[in-house]
Amino acid sequence: MGTVNGGARSSAGARAPGVAFLLCVVLAATGCVTRDSPGYVKSDAAAKQRDTTRYAPSRDEGLGASVAILVDNSGSMLEHAARDQAAKYRVARDAIEAMLATTDSFVARQPGFPVNVGLYVFASSVSRLVPIRPYDREILRSALEGMRPPRGGTAIGTAMETAVSDLYHAGTIRKYILVVTDGENTEGRGPHAVAKEIARRSGGAVRLYFVAFDVDAKRFSFLRDVNGEVLGARDGVALRASLDTIYRGRILAEAVGAGETMPSTKKSP
Repeated sequence: MGTVNGGARSSAGARAPGVAFLLCVVLAATGCVTRDSPGYVKSDAAAKQRDTTRYAPSRDEGLGASVAILVDNSGSMLEHAARDQAAKYRVARDAIEAMLATTDSFVARQPGFPVNVGLYVFASSVSRLVPIRPYDREILRSALEGMRPPRGGTAIGTAMETAVSDLYHAGTIRKYILVVTDGENTEGRGPHAVAKEIARRSGGAVRLYFVAFDVDAKRFSFLRDVNGEVLGARDGVALRASLDTIYRGRILAEAVGAGETMPSTKKSP
């Protein structure tokens, strides 16, 4: 498969030239995804034709929060971040598992508030490890631990397009995309263009959060223009802190007030 742009490094540890880097909240942990892989998502002109229906709810939406977690599993995730003893994909996997564990206490406090979680991994293409469904810690843990070593390019924008379409089938008012990435988009549409489309077409109903793992968070500064947010993480300790800030401190905390301040349902043409 092609080399990873931006966040990719050569085996000698130097960054590959002319490479850009993107961050979404998908640790593509299943390795390189082929057209025969389960959950494979096509990225071509046919996908763009679905834009007219991608932002139309498939059923009535009610209270609750749906979160699509996108994990980068491109080749550069095999490398080590500063001060970490394990490869970045393993560090990210463990950090996401710890992050999701905080959902247990939230659900215990808010038993009538639905929380749906989906887990996606992306490399040169995208795979759904866990489709968006009611939170189940064991299913998510098993999927994370079953992630295979990374390889391939980085399809951040395609992963975002896949997630937003699925979020409109989840049946909740609040919709979130959380991306974890260490490299630049090399396949399909770029995350900047997709983020602008999501903000415009969803009318603010879909919130975007990125964690820039072992990469300069300024690469994703475009998120400020779409009411999104990016946090940096130089190593595993910082990654856990950033994920906790976004997931528990932003997504779950905001979701509690969903019934009081529903996002606009008006969509731009």
